[in-house]
Amino acid sequence: MSVSSALTDPAFKAHFALSDIDRGWVNSAFFWSYAVMQMPMGWVVDRFGVKWPYAISFALWCAASAMIGLMTTLAGLIVMRLLVGAAEAVVVPGTYRWIRGNFDPDRSGAALGFYALGTKFGPALSAPLAAWFITALDWRWMFALTGLTGLVWLLPWVALARDAPPSDRRADAVPRGGHEASAPIVSILANRFILGTLVVYFCYNYFVFFCMTWMPAYLVEQRGLSLERMGIYAFASFAGIALVAFASGWAADELVRRFGRAVAIRKGFVLAGFACAATTLIGARAEDVQTALFWNVVSLSGLGLATANNLALCSMMMIPQPIIGRVKGVQNTAVAIAGIVAPLVTGWLLHLTGSFVAPMAAIVVFLALGAATVLFILRPEWAPDAPA
Repeated sequence: MSVSSALTDPAFKAHFALSDIDRGWVNSAFFWSYAVMQMPMGWVVDRFGVKWPYAISFALWCAASAMIGLMTTLAGLIVMRLLVGAAEAVVVPGTYRWIRGNFDPDRSGAALGFYALGTKFGPALSAPLAAWFITALDWRWMFALTGLTGLVWLLPWVALARDAPPSDRRADAVPRGGHEASAPIVSILANRFILGTLVVYFCYNYFVFFCMTWMPAYLVEQRGLSLERMGIYAFASFAGIALVAFASGWAADELVRRFGRAVAIRKGFVLAGFACAATTLIGARAEDVQTALFWNVVSLSGLGLATANNLALCSMMMIPQPIIGRVKGVQNTAVAIAGIVAPLVTGWLLHLTGSFVAPMAAIVVFLALGAATVLFILRPEWAPDAPA
């Protein structure tokens, strides 16, 4: 959200001479390296654990974020975004590896909701914070301060985080037959259930990444908000999805505990979230600013009904533990591709039509595709077996 907030700043746009299509490329650059590094990072956390790969990657992405403030050319800006994307690729495979090893897969909704709470509150807080820094100082100081301040987190992480001993990690990768678990990427990609999850993750995240990269520009340029007011409404939208994600993950866990039928319950929440998110098109077509802002908050907040339950359905309940890191690496490549495509398609449609209506109509098309995939492709009998 720091970059997307900066992309609404006239001084930042003038410094790099950015067109709408250029802004799409800047927003997208992060996800090119993020996508490439997903499967390697999945292998790393399966093999070496989370603590030190996470620490090294975090230090790199904080430094690269801070250095954006020193860039003088568009090429330099894109290189820094590529570095940040490559370093952040460790987060999802590492997180899922840890959760899958510590929670009952059928009742992991609350844990995943808590994880989603953090991932969504990050953008929620960074939008108004970045806007304040840009207004009070300038965009260079904003990148320096937000990047370097993050390094403070490394101290408690290195001191307190604990990985399983290497022997335990090796044992976790060996099934009962005594042979090392082996799941080549080709066999993972050949599984119908996993292919379905790739479509669902892409469709869900297409909307999320539109909001992370283009929502500030939509609120400032089409709805006429100041940078400060934009930060407030962006905060409300991302705080909304974070809170709804946590609450719906917990609620689904309770329903599963009481009634069983975990797959049907998770699917119901995911479909409800996709339906709520589709109301973004109502906001895009609204002539009244307050109506548009209302649906802007409701659509992203409503998607939170799907967030934790989608994660549980696609990545926890039916994925064998020994291959979770590799499967998450594959799945998060689909997430990253959504991050590549959403900013570029939005920038192209905005350049073509001069309005955000067409980009938001594209969001609804992808949400409908995701809902159909949840209904017809995510079937338990198609889930992968543990490798032998």
